Amino acid sequence: MEFGLQFFPDVSPQQKSGAQYFHEALHLVSLCDKLNYTNVRIVEHYFHPYGGYSPNPIVFLTAASQQTRKARLITGAVLPVFNNPLKLAGEIGMLDAISNGRLEVGFARAFLPHEFARFGIDLNESRARFVEGMEQVRCLLEAENVTMEGKFHSFDNVTSLPRPTQTPRPPFWVACLATPESFVTAGEKGYGVMAIPLAGGKMAELIKLYRDAWKSAGHPGQGKVMLAFHMFCAPTEEQAIAIARQPLNSYLKSLVEAASDWLTGTCSVDYPGYDKIIASLQQETFESQIEKGAAWIGTPEKLRKTIANYYERVGGFEVASMQVNFNTISVENATASVELFAEEVMPHLTEKQVGVN
Repeated sequence: MEFGLQFFPDVSPQQKSGAQYFHEALHLVSLCDKLNYTNVRIVEHYFHPYGGYSPNPIVFLTAASQQTRKARLITGAVLPVFNNPLKLAGEIGMLDAISNGRLEVGFARAFLPHEFARFGIDLNESRARFVEGMEQVRCLLEAENVTMEGKFHSFDNVTSLPRPTQTPRPPFWVACLATPESFVTAGEKGYGVMAIPLAGGKMAELIKLYRDAWKSAGHPGQGKVMLAFHMFCAPTEEQAIAIARQPLNSYLKSLVEAASDWLTGTCSVDYPGYDKIIASLQQETFESQIEKGAAWIGTPEKLRKTIANYYERVGGFEVASMQVNFNTISVENATASVELFAEEVMPHLTEKQVGVN
């Protein structure tokens, strides 16, 4: 199992400036090589404290590439619906070059109605824009002199520059939430899956669907699954709860607030059941997240057991992408947490202990 750091800014300017947030985040990135964190990941969101400090993952990951010489850099994820594929392909090639071939590209559909409204894009075009945009970026990265006629973007005889450092391109991931078809399609195409156990979905079933589709399509191995968790490790349970409880509850509240349009009548054929998903998130708390294994918070001993149990429950996964400075957790506390986790949790989660193939 690999462990990486995920940055999901969830702060307002009144709580923390952009300059402060990114200074702190890059400090945490600088610890990766020493502490054996294998990847760094950041989101793409807009306009709201929930994620809005990161409208372009490429920008942050470029800075991160200069703070670590070994960690992989993962967009978690870029949103084709809000990006021209010609520009996105060029940025991907540029970061792959700057990082000497350490980039991995995660794609997502976006799900916050307020972002679609502000960009003037119909929610019902979400899936079509995602499929077209991702395929156009793939073709631009893998080939030269590319011509494509799309519903939303078309271009003729284009060679994207710079060419990818990795051959034929950086690895691709697809963000999936709870729709079985999304997991199956990612497996069929040979892409990794980014998933979130936040809402306590049937993760074991979804991962199995993905792995079965991967194997049925004839790809070698069993694919790659990355799951996202909130993590805070402290010497005592009391200290972990005292520091992490309020920030995690605030993060959950901010998520529901950012997605609240789904609760007030917004609907889309491309997002069936999202009103129920967001309504269920309204009921989530610090305690329920820990109980479900979606939040790893506690002492090293507790976290070793929590992670091993969750791993077995879902049938295994390859990468844990951990939010370590969520909401208002200070950089000092986050630093102590990632150091303690690296020293007293990671070494115990060997292949033999967690059953990694």
